[in-house]
Formats: sequence, structure tokens, C-alpha cells
Amino acid sequence: MSRPALPRRESPKSQQSLTQPERLAGPALRTFFRIADAWRLSGDEARTLLGSPPRSTFYAWKKAGQGQLDRDTLERVSYILGIYKALQILLPEPAAADAWLRKPNTAPLFGGKPALQRMLSGNVADLYVVRQYLDGWRGG
Repeated sequence: MSRPALPRRESPKSQQSLTQPERLAGPALRTFFRIADAWRLSGDEARTLLGSPPRSTFYAWKKAGQGQLDRDTLERVSYILGIYKALQILLPEPAAADAWLRKPNTAPLFGGKPALQRMLSGNVADLYVVRQYLDGWRGG
């Protein structure tokens, strides 16, 4: 499986009239959905990681590759991007990196359960904890 491609940058002129969240929303969503595909997330799992937006909103974001995101959702996407990046560094074989989330983990933080289970608690703090764990594991 190939790694998700980074989104194309918009021209500086089109970005000037947008606030930071508006500028980041499209690239964040497109990248998130590429990662969700690589991780083989179900629609419900992906929605939960994004903070459980309404189904209609979630599928509109997925179809359009853009949408209006609040800071909480952008923060969640940022943690997911960091988790993805850390896994790609730690486990350079993409299939192994993508599978890690679903494998039982003996680290006390996970209690023998997969990291994805912790991430799916619905709390943004759990995304932070998983990212912090991976950053510590890679020495970053």
C-alpha cells in the first residue's frame, strides 16, 4: 500500500482572505481521509477520531475533500497526522506501520489492547497520549 500523498498547496492569493482554520481545513481533511484509508478505518471509526461530527457532515467532508472545521477537529487531525508520521518513521514498512494500531500492545498505557482502541475513546486527550507515546518511542 502506498503512503498518502501530501495535499497540494493553494496559491497565496487564495489563502489571504481565509482565517487559519479555513486555510487548513481542506488539506487537513484530504490528508485525514488518505490516512483513514491506509489504516482501513470504518466510517464510524473515522468519525469518532474526528470528534463524532454528524454523519451527513462527515460524508460531505469526505466527498468534497473540504469543509468547515472547528479548532477541536483540526487539533484531532493534527494528532492523527503526528501519529501517522511517527509510525512511518518507526516502522518504515508501510503495511507494518498501518497495522500497528490494531495490534495488541503490552505497554502499560494500552493494557494489552490496541492503540486504536484508546484512540477511539472519543477524547482528544487520548490522541495526544498515543502521539506522545510514539514520539517518546522514536526519541522525539
